[in-house]
Amino acid sequence: MPDSRDRFDVTTVRAVLFDMDGTLVDSDAAVLRSWVSWAAEYGVDGQEAYEMAHGSPSAATVRKLLPHLDEAAQVMASARQLELQYDDLSDVSATPGAHELLELLTRRGLPWAVVTSADTRLAKARLAAAGIVAPVLVTTDDIAAGKPDPEGYLRAAELLGVDPADCLVVEDADVGLAAGRAAGARTAALRGLDGDLRLGTLADLAARFG
Repeated sequence: MPDSRDRFDVTTVRAVLFDMDGTLVDSDAAVLRSWVSWAAEYGVDGQEAYEMAHGSPSAATVRKLLPHLDEAAQVMASARQLELQYDDLSDVSATPGAHELLELLTRRGLPWAVVTSADTRLAKARLAAAGIVAPVLVTTDDIAAGKPDPEGYLRAAELLGVDPADCLVVEDADVGLAAGRAAGARTAALRGLDGDLRLGTLADLAARFG
C-alpha cells in the first residue's frame, strides 16, 4: 500500500512517465538470464553484472565491467548483450496493476509515456509481450545520455507537451528516480525505494488516481 509519508496529491499530476523494465513490464528473469549468459562469455560475475545493470543502459554497464577493452570492443560487447535479450520473451509480462492503471489514465485523459534504458527494438518487443502500446516511447536510441541523466524524462515531457514539474515519474531503480528528480518531476517508487510516493504495485497508484 502507499507509504504514510506520501508528500503530494496525485490529482495535480498532468502526465505520468513510466520506466519499463520492473515498472510496467516484468522482465526480471529474462534480464537476469541475459546478463548471466553474457557474463560467462566475458569472464565477469553474472549476478554483479545484473545488479549493476538495473535501471541503466546496457552500454554503460558494459563499460564499467570491461574498462580494459577499447571502444570498438566495448561496442561489440554491448551489442552481444542486447542480442541475448531481444528474443528472450517467453516469461515477459505486464507487472501487477499495470493494465488497470494505464486504462484508468486513458479514461481520465491523462497523457503517459514510457522512458526506458532499453533500445527501441528491445523496448517494443517487451512492451508487445506485455500487451502494452505506449503512446510515447523514449529509448536510448532517442537520447545522448541515459539514466541517471534526466534527458529521457525531459524529452518525454516535451513530447507530451507537459511541464516536467507537472509530471509523475514512476520507477523501480535508484538511477531512474535520480533522473526523474533531476528533470524536476515528482516521483513514485517501487521495490521499497524512496520517492514522493512509495508503491507496493501499480495498483496502489491506480487507487490514488481512482
